[in-house]
Amino acid sequence: MTTQFQPELALWEDTLPGAAHWSFVMKRGTALRLTDLEGGANLSALFYNAEEKLERYNMADTLKAQHTAHLSKGFVCYSDMGRVLCSVIEDSCGWHDTLCGMSDAALVKARYGEASYQAQRNAMHRNARDSMLIELGKWGLGKRDVVANVNFFSKVSADDAGNLAFQPGNSAAGDFVDLRFEMNTLVVLSACQHPLDPNPAYQPRPVKLTAWRCGTPDAADHCRNFRPENTRGFYNTELLFR
Repeated sequence: MTTQFQPELALWEDTLPGAAHWSFVMKRGTALRLTDLEGGANLSALFYNAEEKLERYNMADTLKAQHTAHLSKGFVCYSDMGRVLCSVIEDSCGWHDTLCGMSDAALVKARYGEASYQAQRNAMHRNARDSMLIELGKWGLGKRDVVANVNFFSKVSADDAGNLAFQPGNSAAGDFVDLRFEMNTLVVLSACQHPLDPNPAYQPRPVKLTAWRCGTPDAADHCRNFRPENTRGFYNTELLFR
């Protein structure tokens, strides 16, 4: 097993333009590096068990099992079956939002104005929710399958009264996060802006995707031992592959 990216182990690489969307399957024992190319990116992500898509990322279980409200190195993404879909094995950014959901058509229109495909072609204004639905439809999924998502590269903090505040500049150009997949996982992505981003301009940023073979974790793995509950989560996951 290697948690460090090595070019000779690379499987593929691509760039997701700002506001674009994509979906694909990552196999157990592979990893995916997400790189913010320009700074200020937001990448909304949903995760599903590729073999049984009724099992999917569960925000509530992920947070309560690990006593956190955000993701960074060491944390894992739990499914609603108590299994680990993927683990954050490296992270130069340090904070990834799990609470604030994704933009929709009404929000984008109200904040940035209307820019339809008929008028603007590829410069049209996209929103994350509709983008996710387009991708989910390719896999036989739909509206009922949209759950709370992760917003990679975005930081939202809360004060003592529970008010949420978006933190501009959380991610700089070149910042990255590496995800190791512990199950065969359907990954659904949208590079639209965060719903709380105060930038008045429609300026979604591109994200580079790099996949490689990393192997499966051993007993000394950092993510496995990062929180007590994670040891059981990895055990539950590995039962599927014995």
